[in-house]
Amino acid sequence: MKRWKIAIVGAGHMAQEHARAIHSLTEVDIAGVCSRTRSRAEALAQTYSVPVFNSIEEMYDATRADAVVVAVNELSMPEVCGECFRFPWVCLLEKPAGVDLAAAERILDNSRRTGSRAYVALNRRSYAATRQALAELAADDSPRLISILDQEDQEAARGAGQPEEVVRNWMYANSIHLIDYFSFMARGDVVSVEHGIPWSPDSPGFVVATIRFSSGDVGVYQVAWNAPGPWSVSVTNRSLRLEMRPIEKLAVQRRGERRLTDVAPESIDSEYKPGLRYQAEQLVEALKGHAPNLASLEEATRSMALCARIYGLGSRD
Repeated sequence: MKRWKIAIVGAGHMAQEHARAIHSLTEVDIAGVCSRTRSRAEALAQTYSVPVFNSIEEMYDATRADAVVVAVNELSMPEVCGECFRFPWVCLLEKPAGVDLAAAERILDNSRRTGSRAYVALNRRSYAATRQALAELAADDSPRLISILDQEDQEAARGAGQPEEVVRNWMYANSIHLIDYFSFMARGDVVSVEHGIPWSPDSPGFVVATIRFSSGDVGVYQVAWNAPGPWSVSVTNRSLRLEMRPIEKLAVQRRGERRLTDVAPESIDSEYKPGLRYQAEQLVEALKGHAPNLASLEEATRSMALCARIYGLGSRD
């Protein structure tokens, strides 16, 4: 059996979580670690008895790794991705792929120029609850109403030490998890985005938007900024209503029923950071030449573009 080698760029919390999920796969070896913070890189590498490298080029030359997981901060993504795209490994980029849409589009352009195979670790797509919801929806092709409740707190992000540029673009850094649900739960192309309550960067509060798709599906996005609220996703069609609140848990209400019924969760999302073990498995599927259930860089950039439209931040168009 071939053993796949996966390298890691970055050594912070998300790099550690990815490493733990990758290490659990029987046919995978962690090839090495590269990070600008040497002490963190050494600590992570010691956990898995792998070498530390001073540069991405050095790590690839020494390991010839099959894939690389890039888990660095948003502001570093363009430069680090540029380095990684020089080599013929499969890239899994931690979300978001850039601090804003313009940065994501530059990264996408770079990947196209170099012919790189790149995916983005939008891990809510890989939640067991999300996959269970999609399986339920597959049985009915009637129009869908997708309702998303979001809550964001720039002050909390600032207090956690996030750079000011990241705080200003917090919808790309964090709301993208929820906005991405429109991209794969709704069918067809985005026809229009109507703003019920527009984004006000000078006084963040409520934002409400309606997204219409060419399939007839409709999305409703509501967010409370710097105020309390849940994260939730619900989808309704003619035969059922699905609710994920919290996102890690699915409940179903079928036509004719009065109550939601919980769907038994998979244990894997309690053993690892939710979604990451499944993502690691799908990365191996990509290495085997199969179509992985991962967000391509193109798909992730479309979600960034939808985020920009919802918040009236403009796009490449």
